[in-house]
Amino acid sequence: MPETIKTSSTDGTPDIAADIPATVAEAAGPAPGKPRSLAADAWRDLRRNPFFVISAVLILLLVAIAIFPGWFTSADPNKGDLRNHFQEKPSYTHFFQAEWFGYDTQGRSIYARVLFGARNSITVGILVTLAVSIVGSVLGMLAGYFGGIWDAIISRLTDVFFGIPFLLGTMVVMNAVTDRTVWTVVGALALLGWTQITRVMRGSVITTKHSDYVVAARALGASTWRILIRHILPNAAAPVIVVATIALGGYITAEATLSFLGMGLSDDAISWGSDISDAAKQLRNNPYMLFFPAGMLSLTVLAFIMLGDAVRDALDPKLR
Repeated sequence: MPETIKTSSTDGTPDIAADIPATVAEAAGPAPGKPRSLAADAWRDLRRNPFFVISAVLILLLVAIAIFPGWFTSADPNKGDLRNHFQEKPSYTHFFQAEWFGYDTQGRSIYARVLFGARNSITVGILVTLAVSIVGSVLGMLAGYFGGIWDAIISRLTDVFFGIPFLLGTMVVMNAVTDRTVWTVVGALALLGWTQITRVMRGSVITTKHSDYVVAARALGASTWRILIRHILPNAAAPVIVVATIALGGYITAEATLSFLGMGLSDDAISWGSDISDAAKQLRNNPYMLFFPAGMLSLTVLAFIMLGDAVRDALDPKLR
């Protein structure tokens, strides 16, 4: 118990302020720490979320496979040996040979193709996400902050592109080009994928620009670009981060779909979509050829969707 100060009035009666703690610090309790920012609170919640931990571990593993596939297999994914043509089914022999998934109809290692296919799929997903996030954020900030003619032009342009079916429009663009590389696929997907980010950023900026700190910065004479970069963008970017993280898995699926239909990467490029297309022809006789690339694609998309859900729960103050 803390020491107390006994006080009394001049006439000998006890004072009503008796038993006051000896020090102000003891009366006030422990000193409050520095208030945490939204990012600090979000990071604390993310570390406690098991879905974030699981998805982060899976994504780190997939990124390592995409960057350094040679660390996980020594087989050449493009080298085919017709002597392995009838060894599609996984077996113990394949396990000891580090060819765990067997071989496809051309005698190529399915395990090596699944690992090397991660590079193109994840690269396309990340680059498309970065492109649509940058373009959509800039257009959304201009429309939401300035309003007027800027808002009218950008909103009508967004409505036009939003009305085009995403996958169908991408197929039309890819059908018009001859050089089907990773950059071509990224450009086609980004051309029609920026509309959602633009709408999300526009609504977030409209809400943020009426905040007290923005009004105070404007009253103090801060320039427009300083307000946009230092005040608007950091406080309006949370919904965009959530949408972009979840959409990343969708872009990986879109690339696989284009490759499956023969309108994605070129035939010499390794892609999960093209491997699924080849395996679909042998589905009745050799279903194992389909399970592994399709399972890897599903696992990758699931990991990014789980990450996006965890980030949404951490960054949305309304869910706290």
